[in-house]
Amino acid sequence: MSRLLQLKTLWALGPANVVRVGLYRLGLRTGLHPVLRIAADVPVGPFFAAPPPRGDLPPANHAWDDALIWYDWFKQPLDRRADGSAAPPDWFANPFAPDGDSGPRSDATRPWAHIPDFGAGGDIKGLWELSRFNWVVAYATRAAHGDAAMLARLNDWLSDWATANPPYHGANWKCGQESSIRVMHLIVAAMVLGADTTPTPGLVALIALHLQRIAPTLSYAIGQANNHGTSEAVALFIGGAFIAAQGDPRGAKWIRSGRRLMENRAAVLIEADGSFSQYSLTYHRVMIDSYALAEAVRRRWALPPFSAALHMRLAAATGWLDAMVDHATGDGPNLGANDGARLIPLTATDYRDFRPSLQLASALFRGARAVEAPGVWDDPLRWLSVAHPDTISPARISQTFDDGGYHVARAGRAVAMLRYPRFRFRPGQADALHLDLSVDGVNLLRDGGTFSYNSDDADTAYFGGTAAHNSVMFDGRDQMPRLGRFLFGAWLRAEGVEPVRVQADGSIRAAAGYTDRYGARHHRAMTLGARGLQCEDRLSGRFDRATLRWRLAPGVWTLTDDGVTNGAVTLSVTADGAPPAMMLSEQRESRYYAQATPLPVLEIRVEGPATLRTEVRF
Repeated sequence: MSRLLQLKTLWALGPANVVRVGLYRLGLRTGLHPVLRIAADVPVGPFFAAPPPRGDLPPANHAWDDALIWYDWFKQPLDRRADGSAAPPDWFANPFAPDGDSGPRSDATRPWAHIPDFGAGGDIKGLWELSRFNWVVAYATRAAHGDAAMLARLNDWLSDWATANPPYHGANWKCGQESSIRVMHLIVAAMVLGADTTPTPGLVALIALHLQRIAPTLSYAIGQANNHGTSEAVALFIGGAFIAAQGDPRGAKWIRSGRRLMENRAAVLIEADGSFSQYSLTYHRVMIDSYALAEAVRRRWALPPFSAALHMRLAAATGWLDAMVDHATGDGPNLGANDGARLIPLTATDYRDFRPSLQLASALFRGARAVEAPGVWDDPLRWLSVAHPDTISPARISQTFDDGGYHVARAGRAVAMLRYPRFRFRPGQADALHLDLSVDGVNLLRDGGTFSYNSDDADTAYFGGTAAHNSVMFDGRDQMPRLGRFLFGAWLRAEGVEPVRVQADGSIRAAAGYTDRYGARHHRAMTLGARGLQCEDRLSGRFDRATLRWRLAPGVWTLTDDGVTNGAVTLSVTADGAPPAMMLSEQRESRYYAQATPLPVLEIRVEGPATLRTEVRF
């Protein structure tokens, strides 16, 4: 890879961000970073006392009653003691590691800075997952209903975690964002149990030592230009408020730091149209959940309001999420990178049900319900004492989010999303001109997902690459060259963008294109009607061959003369000149982190410039 391309990519990342990250890594290597000098004692429980009686509670989250859960899909039964109680888990177990071995990351006697992120032991996120404290929130909802056994388990497991993970030693202290997620979930549990105003000394100490870990590395979080900064800002704000209420003078400083960074990160990372810097549906949820929790805490403790500018950005970000989520199923396009994170798990809904997050954010930032019908998605409002709005959000329309690069078209039973390159921030996947289609809540044309951040080179290249998207691949290469695990170079620029518009027959049309660094050009126009979708792909410029892929919903699809059908849906492809070569194959998708499942893919291959026309009838 040319040095010039690397330098251009570093410049696109932002010189200040590159310097922030570089100084952080240099400080760790030399031992001079102030985060390496912090110290704290192991906190002693109990962390939560029996809650006061409270009526009219939402249903408890029973997901963790009998199992340990990774990424909301992989489960292992709890180990039981002789008396039948649930034993705490091994906090360094990683069921996705080779042979179950976590390698050096299982050594909690080593300072966190001496433990590698990648390499032996597999994906460190598998080790981190239980220490994100989703179970803390679930057990708190059980204890709030008067379940003394679950309260005892909650305190038992927290005491074990604190002893097994002494402050700032071991893999679970490596990441400021992971520490922030724990802070958020501890405070949610305190709110659920009515312990946020009269906490135990153990809980105060546990939260304070986490804030000590987060505060010194904020510059690194800012340099990432993603939800590291938003999560850590929120943790400092709500954690600082919690600590300050107990008379600790450090709390006021953490409040100020968190509030300032919350305002800054929203202004920088959330576009005016609500798009977020990570170009991802699940990461967008992490961001909006973080801010929603901060606003719920601010209201609960009657703290000064955030700025009108922040509120406006968060209202727009909520509108973006609303545009993507199907209100009937709660799912949305499998868009962008995904690390399996899910915050504020007050319900036992599926990981891919975005309605609880959408409803909470809509109530807080738009003063209206996004989902009109009552349901479990309303429960987070009740748990966090957020008023249930009487107003319903306006009906959703077809629209273009040009700041982030998304066309969203709605027609009858169908919703289509066309992704195009507006990369003010680093792209997470080579997904330019990916076209997603759902009909009656079924995702007919779909994205490949992420799978894992620490998989082998082939999986990393596949899931993040162009082949895992409904787009065109020129000469077998990705649309952008990969420079690292999380970095592409030669960021694409959108051309020929046509915003969403309603045509005379009521159909919805939108378009966009790009030219890659080799001179190959792809322009895509979609037209969505009540009973079908048409897509025109104009391929021109310098290339020898091109492959168009349509990644289909799992099921039985049959190859026809000009496409495929599953009996209810027919997809046909035509081209100028000779008929294109077609092949139906089985490939993979990942809708949950660390999980890959098969799906059928139709591949259409042409030699040289051509115009391909796809029609989907449903």
